[in-house]
Order: sequence, then C-alpha cells, then structure tokens
Amino acid sequence: MAAASPRAGRRPAPLDQAGLERLALRYVERFATSRARLLDYLARKLRERGWAGADAPDAVAIADRFVALGYIDDAAFGAARARALTRRGLGARRVAQALGAAGLTAEVRAPLVSEAQAEAQALATALAFAKRRRFGPFGAQTLDPAARQRQFAAFLRAGHAPDVVAKILKMNEDEVSNFLDVNYP
Repeated sequence: MAAASPRAGRRPAPLDQAGLERLALRYVERFATSRARLLDYLARKLRERGWAGADAPDAVAIADRFVALGYIDDAAFGAARARALTRRGLGARRVAQALGAAGLTAEVRAPLVSEAQAEAQALATALAFAKRRRFGPFGAQTLDPAARQRQFAAFLRAGHAPDVVAKILKMNEDEVSNFLDVNYP
C-alpha cells in the first residue's frame, strides 16, 4: 500500500499580489499567450487558491504591465497561431474562431484572417487537409456520391470555403503537382 503524499489534500496558500505576479511571470515564460489568456489563467488561479491580499487583486494591471514590457504581444501570438493552424490545413473560418477563442480583438484578428484567405493559401491549406485525410486527388479515385458528400462536409467543418473544396475534389494528381510547382517552386 502506497503512503499518502505529504501534500495530498493540502490546499495551497491563498495568493497575494506578489504571488499573483510570480504566477503570471511563470505562465508567460512557459507559454506563448495572449493578454486575454493570461487574464483567464489568473482568474482561475484566484478561484482555486483564494485571495489573501489587503486590496482587491489587480490582474489587469499585471497583464497591462506585461504587454508594456513586451512579454505579451497579441499580434505576434496571433500570427504564429494562424500560421500553425494554416499549416495543419484549417481554413480561414476555423483560424478566425481559434484566434477569437484565444481572446484576440477583432482589430488584431482581421489582418491575420485576411492573409489566411488568399486564394493560393486557401488552396494550399485545403490540399494539406486533403493529403492528410486522403481525400480528393489523394484518395480513392472512384467515390460514390455519399462518400464525396462526406468528404465535402469534412472540408467545410475544417473551415474551408465551398468553392475551394469543389476545386480540390475535382482535381487530379497532375493538377495538384502543377499547382504546387507554380505556387511553391
């Protein structure tokens, strides 16, 4: 029988302003994050551990100071996140949803999403998705209408535009290689 850990069942001490700042600093050093995500993290820690400070907790001031110091950059975080999602084969709509979920403002999201919507980029991401899922030119050559409809729906759920999906599903292997040669020599 294993002995209980000395920390088992023990609640951590309530936070004060210095402890809250230490948690915030540790979080931004470990993770690329947005201002809104840091605020969510600090709010969660305050709920879990409680507050022992004399004044009300000021998580917003901590987040604002970290932005001023350059520890948090919503635009850089959003650009990196948008590139990563695009490389995974997700469309502009899903990229916009993910950036919104990360707490990025509409002003920060707009240029990132418009970049993700460029025609060549949209086709490239849809091709990456098709290759990963073995759809369209990367899958079985003869599909029954029901299977084609399921593939079309999967593309739409991944955030790709219907006209891009239709192009991909109509492409053959030669058209795919020509597209890749022209756009990514």
